[in-house]
Amino acid sequence: MEYFLQQLINGVTLGAIYGLIAIGYTMVYGIIGMINFAHGEIFMIGAFVALISFLILGVTGGIPIPLVLLIVLLIGMCLTAVYGWALERVAYRPLRGSPRLAALISAIGMSIVLQNYVQLSQGARVKTLQPVIEGGFKIMQSGNFTVVLSYMQIIIVIVTVSLMAAFWTIIAKTALGRAQRACEQDRTMASLLGIDVDKTISITFILGASLAAVAGMMVTLYYGVIDFYVGFLAGIKAFTAAVLGGIGSIPGAMLGGLLIGLIEAFWSGYFSIEYKDVAAFSILVLVLVFRPSGLLGRPEVEKV
Repeated sequence: MEYFLQQLINGVTLGAIYGLIAIGYTMVYGIIGMINFAHGEIFMIGAFVALISFLILGVTGGIPIPLVLLIVLLIGMCLTAVYGWALERVAYRPLRGSPRLAALISAIGMSIVLQNYVQLSQGARVKTLQPVIEGGFKIMQSGNFTVVLSYMQIIIVIVTVSLMAAFWTIIAKTALGRAQRACEQDRTMASLLGIDVDKTISITFILGASLAAVAGMMVTLYYGVIDFYVGFLAGIKAFTAAVLGGIGSIPGAMLGGLLIGLIEAFWSGYFSIEYKDVAAFSILVLVLVFRPSGLLGRPEVEKV
């Protein structure tokens, strides 16, 4: 029971990180109907920005930890927002009227460019960060095994739930959210009604990149180890989570992220860790066989 509870805690934490990245995928797909395959690299850049910011602020010293976390978070969100905006302007906007395959190839190309850009600028070696937030609660103990809920895990879950609620409120209650939903249904009609479609899409990319920055910071703090390739696998897992939960649905993206995180944690704990990715993708295939639109997704209606 104790081991099960520990793996449950680890799975929820990992799933929350996947969910944050997956929301960026699902927001972009919901509006332009395309997958931003460079989103994983935006997450990776956010992780490197967080690492560099922590190292710089650590050198100065004398700054309280909560203030350091806030400063790093704001720096990461602002810089990755610029990358997200540039990505939309360079890789997507010029190809908006082209076949979807052209934009897909462009996104994959930008993914490779960003990956190599970070490799050249930061080096190929693994980067490490000393623990910033340590300690936690001992929930229960049986023999030599202790179930621990760390402060970092609590922060990750609280931040994820808060951001999901905030973005859900933005989409459901604000003028920007109404513009996003209008563009999702029909961009041409939204433009005729006075909505600035280009601006709405750019803001969506910026918001998605900001979420990826938060996820990158959380990964840097939680694991303390990153490299230039960390965005590829995390991006694929987050995309899988978005598809599993229902691409285009923010609650679905979070649900898919939690499921992927739990599958990986329990499979790694009770079976072979080498096959945890196989297990996650196998579950995805099984779900899509019976629910092609995902767990919370809606069947896509083709406009004619």
